[in-house]
Amino acid sequence: MVAFLKSDLFLRFLGGFVVGAIGVFALQPSAPPALTTPAMAASSSVTASSVAENAPL
Repeated sequence: MVAFLKSDLFLRFLGGFVVGAIGVFALQPSAPPALTTPAMAASSSVTASSVAENAPL
């Protein structure tokens, strides 16, 4: 087991995960992508009764 943990194969395999994890965290965008639009919340003037009146039956 110790020989496997010190083997070149295992160290390269583990190194790939380390590089991948660093890349995932380092390349995260700080802002959302520009190609999408933000979700719009319902305005405060919309009430449940007005929605119920306009809902199709």
